[in-house]
Amino acid sequence: MKKIVICTGLIVLCIAIAVGLSYAGGDGGLRYGDYPVLLVCAVIAFAVQWLAFIPAYIFQTEHYYDLTGSATYVIIVLLALFLSADPELGLDNRAILLAALVVIWAARLGPFLFRRVKQAGKDGRFDLIKVSIPRFLLTWTLQGLWVFVTLIAALTAMTSQYREPLGMVALLGSLVWLLGFALEVVADAQKSAFNKKPENAGKFINVGLWRWSRHPNYFGEIVLWCGVALIAVPVLQGWQWLSLISPLFVVFLLTRISGVPLLEKRADEKWGGNVNYENYKTETSVLIPLPPKRGA
Repeated sequence: MKKIVICTGLIVLCIAIAVGLSYAGGDGGLRYGDYPVLLVCAVIAFAVQWLAFIPAYIFQTEHYYDLTGSATYVIIVLLALFLSADPELGLDNRAILLAALVVIWAARLGPFLFRRVKQAGKDGRFDLIKVSIPRFLLTWTLQGLWVFVTLIAALTAMTSQYREPLGMVALLGSLVWLLGFALEVVADAQKSAFNKKPENAGKFINVGLWRWSRHPNYFGEIVLWCGVALIAVPVLQGWQWLSLISPLFVVFLLTRISGVPLLEKRADEKWGGNVNYENYKTETSVLIPLPPKRGA
């Protein structure tokens, strides 16, 4: 009973955060009827997760969790792009750019994560969670919040009634996004190639970008969302500035909640005490790619 109450409270909190950000980011933004377009996006973000939760719980599978999240990113930005079209001015170039960057990122990451889970047979994070309705539902709800808050800067800019021509800030943001995207793609490719080699079975990766960072893919993820936020900056006004919580939210989640801490704990459980692994941890930066500390 206690778990049900806690999970219910957290689900309500997730919804409250999304609603609050919807109205803040929607201040001065486009509306759909009586409601900010951002609120419509938030509702869809949660609705997609809750619909996917039903078969996921019935069949006790987490295989489509990441794929559903990526699909939700695409659905929401395309919806925002469609609703942001002005009858006279047409689509805003900034909205098109932001939508394109998000779709490219999601179209690459979603299938990649799906294939990885299918090959592994399961995602160990869900072993204890998926057997509990409240905990599993909370997990899907958190993904809805993750999607919406991560997108909030892009969505706010896309649905803003204030338009500004693309300029140097947008170019800089695009370059930052490209850097982050490249880091993430290369890091994932290097790890996949490493794990495919039979001689590397049971070993930890310490080559390529992984020699400079223990989590280069997460660093790339953070950088690309900073690029998205930067592109959004020129059209933010008033309460809309709160939408810059987006990259900070990504940093918080990946460095304090589900990303780095979880994988570091798993790695320590698997290779802790191994001399090579302990040296790797000592010499290699946790997140930001830096030259290895020789002789550390």
